Parts: sequence; C-alpha cells; structure tokens
Amino acid sequence: MECLQKLNCKTTTMNLKNLHTEEKAVQTKVLFEPTQNVISIQIAKEEQLKEHITKIPALLVCVSGGGSYSDESGRKLSLKSGDYVNIEPNVKHWVDAFEESNFLLIK
Repeated sequence: MECLQKLNCKTTTMNLKNLHTEEKAVQTKVLFEPTQNVISIQIAKEEQLKEHITKIPALLVCVSGGGSYSDESGRKLSLKSGDYVNIEPNVKHWVDAFEESNFLLIK
C-alpha cells in the first residue's frame, strides 16, 4: 500500500500535541494501527541506531531526549520529546541520538 494511503507520510517533523486541536479535557486520536509490535529503543548520547530497512510501515515516536531520523531518500528530521515520524517500508533509514534518548517503534 502506498505511503500516503496508509500513513499520511510527511516530510516535516510531527508532534503529538498537534493531533489534539479541540478544547476538551480528554481527547483521543488513532495515530497508527499496529500489526506486529511496540518496541522500546534507548540510544546513548551521540550513538546511532545503524541503518536498516523495515519490511512493513512503522511509526517512530521520541519519548525523551532528542536526535534525528534520516533515510536514503535524503529526508532528515530532528526529533525531540513528543515528535514522531512515519517510516515507509523498504527505505533504508537510521536514527542518531544527540543526548540519551528513548523512542517507541510501533510496527
């Protein structure tokens, strides 16, 4: 399935706060429908999750810290707490941490 149909892929960083635009005390929004796993990733300061490819769409959410997501298409996004990126299948990508960082990878 094409990226735009499945994930509404963006070329800019997206943040969880921007999903909730109503003036309500409690709000929900479906962000991604997982098919496999939710994985916790911790990357030490100035370290890298080496380049790799996912076979299925994935969502990477920065929970704490900060870093960047880069892929072979030239896309490079800065990530801080609350930011997320849709990862297309079969695109080589990697993640660099500027400080000790925690991410959730949802597949």
